[in-house]
Amino acid sequence: MDDSAPTALYEPGDPYDSQWLSVPGGHELFIQQSGSPGGQPLLLLHGGPGSKATAMQRRLFDPARFRIVQFDQRACGRSRARAPLLHNHTDALVADIERIRDRLGIVRWLVCGGSWGATLAVHYAATHRSPVAGLLLRALFLAGRTDLDWFFGGAGALFPDEWQRFLACAPRSRRHRIQPWLWQVFAKGGDADMRRVAAAWRRWEAVVQGQTPPPAALDSEAIQRYRIQAHYLARACFLGERRVRAAVASLHGLPVLFVHGRRDFVCRPSNAWTAWCSLSGSRLLWVDEAGHDPFAPGMVRAVREAADRWLREQDFDGIGLLRRPPW
Repeated sequence: MDDSAPTALYEPGDPYDSQWLSVPGGHELFIQQSGSPGGQPLLLLHGGPGSKATAMQRRLFDPARFRIVQFDQRACGRSRARAPLLHNHTDALVADIERIRDRLGIVRWLVCGGSWGATLAVHYAATHRSPVAGLLLRALFLAGRTDLDWFFGGAGALFPDEWQRFLACAPRSRRHRIQPWLWQVFAKGGDADMRRVAAAWRRWEAVVQGQTPPPAALDSEAIQRYRIQAHYLARACFLGERRVRAAVASLHGLPVLFVHGRRDFVCRPSNAWTAWCSLSGSRLLWVDEAGHDPFAPGMVRAVREAADRWLREQDFDGIGLLRRPPW
């Protein structure tokens, strides 16, 4: 990585277009376009599952040269739904991406995402190859038992005091297997239970990410975020690790760059390594001083360098490590 590359974020600018799109299943998606209407199309997928598109996310990309498309996934953020969890699954999100592309008249785009957004980007590219010009993937989440057992268990060895604090949100009899209990709370629990558990979950998430724990108070949007996340994680994001890894391996010939912080304790570096090893021609860029935070200076530098390279060359050649064919 070029250590002289900029670490400053671009100005977010105001979106030049905001609109709603009705999709099957009683959902309405909130879509925004920002940057340059004549720029290179870029689809920026938010993480979670259950989070939302933000102005901060697009500050990694040059607004003078990219046409940046963002949307809030089903029942997330400003998107609306009569029944948030009904007809809310990964294949529906992929179909939504194609509906958005068709609505906006975009032929091909660079697809970018971090964490769950990277997972969704991989699945989209594997099932809709022709509209995808390339993939820029940060902190890939593999959506399997290994990832979940780490986050809801193994990572507790790194932060034992905070792990015990998180476990305290559950009855003693359920703490040895907290995941199924979490899913049940958000599927069948009352508002007070969901609010209490969402606050504990949010604090644990911040600790593992290396961030300052947020205030305990949550608004309805934050609770909805963890409700959707539980809905997806309880079902391995409707994919599972085997399907995600197979999707990655199917992308031979497509420009793909994995960017991963070596200190990422949420989506561990082994995720990117495993994916890179399975896809000849892909590239892997380690960011030594970064964790899961997309706005750490080293990560900003890495993503900006990759995006600028894409604008110049329409590929990621020369960045990071090249996975050579095994023959």
